[in-house]
Amino acid sequence: SQFPNVNPLAYAWLGPLVGALTRPVGGWLADKTGGARVTFWTFILMAAAVWGVMQFMPHAGSGGNFRGFLAMFVLLFALSGLGNGSTFRMIPVIFLTERMQALTPQHGEGARSAAIAEAAKESAAALGFAGAIGAYGGFFIPKSFGSSIAATGSADLALWCFIAFYLSC
Repeated sequence: SQFPNVNPLAYAWLGPLVGALTRPVGGWLADKTGGARVTFWTFILMAAAVWGVMQFMPHAGSGGNFRGFLAMFVLLFALSGLGNGSTFRMIPVIFLTERMQALTPQHGEGARSAAIAEAAKESAAALGFAGAIGAYGGFFIPKSFGSSIAATGSADLALWCFIAFYLSC
């Protein structure tokens, strides 16, 4: 709706593709540098990318710049893939670390095996919950854009809310 002369179906596939391709990179980066660090910087960069989207949108009579708009959205999808990969890599590490730290030298191999099994169960539950919440984004994000456009005539309100959300994360 922001660029009426552009066919969105010609570009809609780019976001999911880029996000899917960068997800393993996010897991790899989390292994190398730490999941919390990767996730933190991903959220900061996502806020910056949303700000970039806003800079290329049509405003106050200007036609905007579709190429810049598309580039910022592709960057946003790439970052979401990185963040997804780092988060899904970080969750099992957190539970395993927590369970292993509870062990003392007096605990035997049986206790170690039980701790690993317990961490795996807890990780699976947390990953399932995180995946379910993430799937809600497929509804919430387009609904936010629609509500923003209906209320203000622009997607800016939704974008500012996304920036605030990313920074709060």
